[in-house]
Amino acid sequence: MSNSREQILAKVRANQPQDERPLPDLSAFPARSSELQDQFMTVLSLIGGKAIKVANYAAIEEYLRSNPQHGRMVTSIPELYGIAKPILAPGDPHELADVELAIISGEFGVAENSAIWVTENNFVQRATPFICQYLAIVLPAQQICANMHQAYQRLQGLEYNFGVFIAGPSKTADIEQSLVLGAHGARTMTVFLLEN
Repeated sequence: MSNSREQILAKVRANQPQDERPLPDLSAFPARSSELQDQFMTVLSLIGGKAIKVANYAAIEEYLRSNPQHGRMVTSIPELYGIAKPILAPGDPHELADVELAIISGEFGVAENSAIWVTENNFVQRATPFICQYLAIVLPAQQICANMHQAYQRLQGLEYNFGVFIAGPSKTADIEQSLVLGAHGARTMTVFLLEN
C-alpha cells in the first residue's frame, strides 16, 4: 500500500512546474458604471429586496409615513429622527428585541450581488440589522461598485471593529428545498438609493 502511495507522490513531485507563474490580474473585470444602479436594483429584487430611488431624506420620511410600520422604529441617521427613535449607544442588545423597523446607512453597494457594506459606525449596536423585523438601508446612489473584487479593493487598508456585507432579507432554502424569506433575521430589506 505504501509503495503505491510513494509512487504517486514521486510522480506528483516530478511533474511540478519549473518556474513560478504570477497570479492572474483580477483588476480587469469590466465595470459598466452607467448600468450599476439598474443592475443593483434588479439583483436586489431577484433576491427578495426592494430598492427605491429618493432625492433626499425628506422623501424617505414621506415614504415611511405613507407606508407605516406598526411598532418601534429606530435609526442611526440624524436626518430621520423625526420619524424614528435614535439607536442608543452600545448596551444590551436585548433592548432592541421589539424593533420592527431599523433604518441604517450603508457605505457602498455592489451591483453584481446587491450586497451593501455596513459597519458598526452605520448602526451603533451590532445586533441592529439582524434583530429587527424589517430593515431599511440608505445608500448613496453614486456609491455602487461593479463587483466584489472592486469592493475588496475599496476596503484595503481600512480598519473596522465590525463590518459586514448585507444582501437582501434573510433567507434559507433548507426547509423542504423551498425559499423562505425572513427565516433568521430581517423579513424584508428596503434600500433607499439617495441621489443627493
